[in-house]
Amino acid sequence: MSDVRPLIGLTAYRTHAAWGVWHTPAALLPHAYADHVTAAGGVPVLLPIGADDAAQAVISRLDGLILSGGPDIEPVRYGAAPDPFAERSQADRDTWETALLMAALQADLPVLGICRGMQLINVCLGGTLHQHLPDLAGGERHRPAPGVYGTVRIRLDTDALPGSLLGEGVDVPCHHHQAIDRLGNGMVASAWAQDGTIEAAWVPHRRFLVGVQWHPEVRDDPALFTALVKATG
Repeated sequence: MSDVRPLIGLTAYRTHAAWGVWHTPAALLPHAYADHVTAAGGVPVLLPIGADDAAQAVISRLDGLILSGGPDIEPVRYGAAPDPFAERSQADRDTWETALLMAALQADLPVLGICRGMQLINVCLGGTLHQHLPDLAGGERHRPAPGVYGTVRIRLDTDALPGSLLGEGVDVPCHHHQAIDRLGNGMVASAWAQDGTIEAAWVPHRRFLVGVQWHPEVRDDPALFTALVKATG
């Protein structure tokens, strides 16, 4: 067995942050993402927003990619006008992560999309999004309050990812007000909330291309991170 641990890229927020005596723009990500990658046998590599023409070079040095949570994706990217309840997007983050994903797809690199990350995969593959779940029945339970995760019971297809890892039913922590509407090319829904919201989707013919609408990094179940790292081998 090789002693070389796979490098897993983690996309990052760009926001103001405070530590010590400093309050300044920063590239950051909750450390739980990195902890799960490390526990799964990978080496986490933070990917701040960069120039899109550098994405190919970045991906060539990685063994896997995690598209993390974050702000709304620009509606123009899936041909929609902004909903009145749409929240601030970051065009440069959308552009950067789109370039990373397309390079990863070209290389058939294992990719896990988490929350916004699943939405980005769907949009990049030609799909669309519901821009505000509270407009739909039951949408409030997916994001009950600022800084609070909702607990959502989901049903999974156990013949697909991630259901083959997690089983047919599980409670998951969610914090999102958008979700997949029309699936992108090749995307297959594989988990659903009780209100019908798509909570996971995958592309079966890929080595590992899986998106989940919830936040597995805030729970102790390492299955998705372990599967991603295993897929790099």
